[in-house]
Order: sequence, then C-alpha cells, then structure tokens
Amino acid sequence: MPRSAKPHFTYQHVFEPGTDPAAPPLLLLHGTGGDEQDLLRLGRAISPGSALLSPRGDVSEGGALRFFARLAHNVFDPPEIVRRTHALADFVAAATAHYALDAARLTAVGFSNGANIAATMLLLRPETLAGAALLRGMVVLDQPAPAGSLAGKRVLLCNGTTDPLVPADHPARLAALLETGGATTAVQMLPASHALTPLDVAAVRDWLVRT
Repeated sequence: MPRSAKPHFTYQHVFEPGTDPAAPPLLLLHGTGGDEQDLLRLGRAISPGSALLSPRGDVSEGGALRFFARLAHNVFDPPEIVRRTHALADFVAAATAHYALDAARLTAVGFSNGANIAATMLLLRPETLAGAALLRGMVVLDQPAPAGSLAGKRVLLCNGTTDPLVPADHPARLAALLETGGATTAVQMLPASHALTPLDVAAVRDWLVRT
C-alpha cells in the first residue's frame, strides 16, 4: 500500500521515523493510565535512532487507558486477553507494512499492562515481534508458547524487588512460558518498585545493543 494511502488504523498512535537504519524499530506499549505519548522519551533514550510506533490502549478502566480489561486486581478474563491481543497484533502488522518497518526486527518495549500484552503477543502472535523488553510484566495468560514458535527471539524481563503489584514468582514463570517456545530470556530484578527508574533505561539500552 502506498504511504500516501493511509489505512484506517484501529488504534490511535504516534509514529516517529527512524534516523539510524541499524537501529531496530520499537513498538512502545504504555501502562495503565498512559497514552501514546507516554513512552516516547523512553524509546528515544534507549535507542535514539530507532523508528517508534506507539499506540494508545483502547480499553478504559475508570478513565484509565489499558490494552485489555481486568476483572479485579490481578484477575483477568482469558478470552478478553486473547481477543485484544489479536486486535493489537493486527494493528501492528498493518502499521508495520504502512510505515515500511522491518518486521523481522520490530521489538516491543512495554511497561506494566503494555508489557503484559507484549508478552501475550509473543505467546499468541509470535510472528509479529522479533523480541521484547517487558518492564514490570506478569503472567496474565498462563499458557506456554508453542514449541519452536519463539526460536531466535530475545526477551528481557525487568522487574522490581519491592513491586507491590507483581507477584514475586511471576517474572520467572513468565520467562519459563516464553522459553518453552524457544525464546532466549534474561530476567533482571532491580532495586525498584513498580515505577520505572534509570536502571531500567540502562538495562534495556544495554540489552538492545546486544540484540
């Protein structure tokens, strides 16, 4: 599709073209209460030359935007998660084609709810992403990736040691679900709560350099 013929995108979003062809394009996925502007500064900090694609979550929880609903704190509806994950993956595929991004290098950087839907995209639509940095992610869909589906993909999980929102066992459990599909994972437990810190920026930047 010619760039001039802009499709009807299903998610409001921001796109910033890249300036360094060697830098991977980044899919930025905000947390609860954020929007498409939230992680742009983070994206520029961790990979200054990358193209940035940042959609806005289309689910409202008391006015706070998310990418999928929850029934209560840490209680989720699996069919809802599956439906929303496929909807976002469809958008990402269309936007990747429209903006001429390299789908084989597209890397998600997600925070909290954004990290969770990045993880479910890897589980359900692995062809959509080359890898992901999951910041404060947790298990929301307790199913292993199909064998071989994530071969060659790298995933970084950054969690806080004093995070009151993510159960302590979830980073390792999520890593195991992804490793079943062949992903190479790295779990970093940082001296932090749920909010992001400069340590997260440094960890993702260093991880991307090694990608």
